[in-house]
Amino acid sequence: MRDDIPRLQRFMQKTFGCPKLEVRARPKKDDSAEVYIGDEFIGVLFKDEDEGELSYQFQMAILDIDLDDV
Repeated sequence: MRDDIPRLQRFMQKTFGCPKLEVRARPKKDDSAEVYIGDEFIGVLFKDEDEGELSYQFQMAILDIDLDDV
C-alpha cells in the first residue's frame, strides 16, 4: 500500500479538487491508509485484491453533529 500512496493522493486531490488532501500510511497496517485534509482525519482507504483485480475503497464516516454546521 505504501507504494500506492503518492498515486492515490494525486488522484484524490484531483477528483475532490482539494490540494490539501493528504494520504498517509498507517503505522501497523499494510492494507490501508488514512486520509486527511490539513490536520483533520476524514477517512480510510482500503486496498482490495480479489482474483487478480486490484481496487481501493474510501470509507468516510459522517457524524450527525457534523451536519449541524452545514
